[in-house]
Amino acid sequence: MAFEIRVPRLGWSMEEGTFAGWLKKDGEIVKTGESLFSLEGEKATQDIESLDSGVLHIHPESPKSGKLVSVGALIGVLVPIGESHSWGTTDANPTLNGPLASGQTVEPSHGIDAPVSPSVRRLALQKGVVLSDIQGTGKGGRILAEDLDIKPSKTRSLINLSQSKFATPRAKKLAMDLGIDWRGVPGSGKGERVRERDLSSPKEGAIRDSSNKSQNDWVKLPLTSTRKRIAERLLSSRETTIPVTLTTKAEATQLIALRSQFKNTGGLVPAFTDILGKLVALCLVRHPILAGQWKEDHLVHPPSNGMNLGVAVDTDHGLLVPVIRDLVNKPICEIAKESQSLAELARKGKLSVDAMSGGVFTISSLGSLGIEFFTPVINPPESSILGVGAIQHEAVPREDGTIVAQKRLPLSLTFDHRLVDGAPAARFLKDLVLMIENPAAVLLTTQG
Repeated sequence: MAFEIRVPRLGWSMEEGTFAGWLKKDGEIVKTGESLFSLEGEKATQDIESLDSGVLHIHPESPKSGKLVSVGALIGVLVPIGESHSWGTTDANPTLNGPLASGQTVEPSHGIDAPVSPSVRRLALQKGVVLSDIQGTGKGGRILAEDLDIKPSKTRSLINLSQSKFATPRAKKLAMDLGIDWRGVPGSGKGERVRERDLSSPKEGAIRDSSNKSQNDWVKLPLTSTRKRIAERLLSSRETTIPVTLTTKAEATQLIALRSQFKNTGGLVPAFTDILGKLVALCLVRHPILAGQWKEDHLVHPPSNGMNLGVAVDTDHGLLVPVIRDLVNKPICEIAKESQSLAELARKGKLSVDAMSGGVFTISSLGSLGIEFFTPVINPPESSILGVGAIQHEAVPREDGTIVAQKRLPLSLTFDHRLVDGAPAARFLKDLVLMIENPAAVLLTTQG
């Protein structure tokens, strides 16, 4: 019995994703747990693993790389070794198996009744051959690859050369940036597929996009599904929360000194956000309402071992928020190692959905870009987020009238006023400032 391969749902609100390409070939033997294809979901691109084993048969109307595909769409099957498989009329109709893609036009089936393998269908498309014009020489009238080697005069082309060419997603993006029509560029990949390196120095005959002829023309940028999901979540945050932002500054001399001590050990040096994450988690234990969430008609907040913090990471795919779990009971070095690993996965677009779920509070830092105060946006269903600015050298007056130079850390706390009033939020921020100003003592008196 064949095992169906359908597009999975990678996020709670995901209805469609961007197909990033097959990782196995048609006819290849696949084992359980091996990666089958890549799919870009709400926040990142993820390799989808096989839930069964067998010989892969890719659907003849499987989406191409970079195309939108709906959740639940049938894109292939796994057939036990030694058994045959052919795509019937029902299988070939995407409307009976979930829409193949929203707003996408599928490639024509050419109205043939003779059995044809997916590889022969693709070859026919590349050659511009109409399969209904071909008399198959295989068993039962099956059309074989060699049957397509006929003179062009005996064929009717359904698609022109530019439509039959293919390009990798990276090449398409680069072509967009350069204002080049990639269909006019000779491809060096398999089946003359245009690759990114083919566009590094555009070949003669490449056609400039007419929309870029004038310097006054607007430049169109591709809107990825990740960018769409980020926009949807930001809009949801704005519509479902009443955000209020409080700002203050903490004296950062001891925080800097603590990080310098890690540098002297010669091991992994934690970032300021790693140390701050630990301090924030400890402070949330004292003020759990800042980690609270709405649950139907009541409020909840996590236990001390559930202080899972998201750390915003700027990537080429957009702002992603991987989650570090149970910071209360983890030592700084372990937090730093996990944070560094998650940030690297985020920048490569390899974060799993689980790695971005379960957070109760988020830290967002713009300090490296020289920003002091800003208004961070709450990440639903969380109720609070801390913005961290750049450490500033400032002259600070004392009560005795003297002035001293200090290193000050700007903090911006945004919270949902539906759950948290201003006074509890201010008390949380005040306690966090005290922890930041004497971090070593706080860490020595707590576990981890």
